[in-house]
Amino acid sequence: MKTPWPWISLLLAAVVALNPIGLDFLRSAFLADEALARNIARPIVLIGVAFLVLAVTTEWLIRVIVLKRRGRGTTTA
Repeated sequence: MKTPWPWISLLLAAVVALNPIGLDFLRSAFLADEALARNIARPIVLIGVAFLVLAVTTEWLIRVIVLKRRGRGTTTA
């Protein structure tokens, strides 16, 4: 691991959002003509986005911590 870039979570987010079901939810949440469809799909999409942001942030923090520890080197007692 050479970079703190959270590529695993970003790849997961892209797969979730760009598959046919994910695209259908995005269209239903923001582009639907019916208010009922928007009101049902929008909270689902926003909760999913919140979880993916949390996953990206967590992965980034873990990678930063690991890179800092590797940068210090190993210490032996």
